[in-house]
Amino acid sequence: MEQTPRNAIEENGFTDFRRLTACLFLILLPLICGAQELDTYSRQLQAEWKDSVRLALRESYEQKRIKMDSGEMRLHWDVFGHKPADGRSLYVSLHGGGGAPAELNDSQWRNQWRLYQPEEGVYVCPRPPFNTWDLHFQPNLDRYYEELIHMMVAFEDVNPDKVYLLGYSAGGDGVWRLAPRLADHWAAASMMAGHPGDVSLENLRNLPFMIWCGAEDAAYDRNIRCRERISEMDSLAAQDPGGYLHEGHIVEGKGHWMDRADTLAIGWMSQFRRNPCPDKIVWRQEEVTHPHFYYLSCPDEEATRGKEVRLHKQGNSFHIQHCDYTRLRIGLTARQLDFSKAVSVYHNGKRIFHKKVVPSKDVMRRSLAERQDLSFLFVAELEVLIR
Repeated sequence: MEQTPRNAIEENGFTDFRRLTACLFLILLPLICGAQELDTYSRQLQAEWKDSVRLALRESYEQKRIKMDSGEMRLHWDVFGHKPADGRSLYVSLHGGGGAPAELNDSQWRNQWRLYQPEEGVYVCPRPPFNTWDLHFQPNLDRYYEELIHMMVAFEDVNPDKVYLLGYSAGGDGVWRLAPRLADHWAAASMMAGHPGDVSLENLRNLPFMIWCGAEDAAYDRNIRCRERISEMDSLAAQDPGGYLHEGHIVEGKGHWMDRADTLAIGWMSQFRRNPCPDKIVWRQEEVTHPHFYYLSCPDEEATRGKEVRLHKQGNSFHIQHCDYTRLRIGLTARQLDFSKAVSVYHNGKRIFHKKVVPSKDVMRRSLAERQDLSFLFVAELEVLIR
């Protein structure tokens, strides 16, 4: 099976921002030939990508508003502490409210500005364009959060592997949904006083996750449902050693308001960094589907809710235990593999790929244009047929 570079600009499903940024990025960047080292080329690509994002999103950054066809997301942020050598942290903090008048949600948004304070990092509170119970996690909002991250990486020198998600009440509802379906975007997440609904937790395999709820928070059975989900996380962690790192806190004597006991979540999350290339991946499509998850990609037209991939890596070998797609693309980085040796892919124990893979500057350029994430800049990729 030959490795298959992809042209991201020709893919369907890009947001207008992604189309604009990818076009600017590919136009501004000349094709480099020769034997220049890959890490030097990678640094150039990253600098060019940041320039393209600044050009595309300068108005959004200056106005603190992300605008799309569905409306606009207003933003408030503060910057705390000195910038570390490896870049700032980013905390995306979702407010309470929900299905209520705009004035109440605006008030809850302003309250969220002061609710938490990290020692270091950009603390940003989004105000979604809706006033519904699901105001933080309607299907089209994933694009807003991705654009927010891009903007902060480019303008505030945020480290994309130090992005944290948290939220209270309706914001906690949002964390329950956004943490699993965008699990490869976050370094850690913390849910405060929200209701999990029917969300699956399978995708949290590599995402440290914290649950906070008052023991007397009986509205909508939040206290019962949160206890159940803590037990579920305990079970997932027991079945998969090394995965599903979590903490659960049911605060005795407290109702919906926990008197700030949950502020400990900031320090807990800050100790973690996203691992873009985990050795084991559990990927289950949620109600909002995505063609990529960590270093894996599936065919856009096959992405439907409930489809799964389960894979683990050992040395230069990828073992696919389960895959609901007809083909699977795997992005490769130098931190994953020894490129002097052959790469093998197994499906249900049968070897379906075995050959050396050559790093390619073309793949590097195209993968960054496609993924719009500095940590998913792949130096090579391969695609295998599953059936």
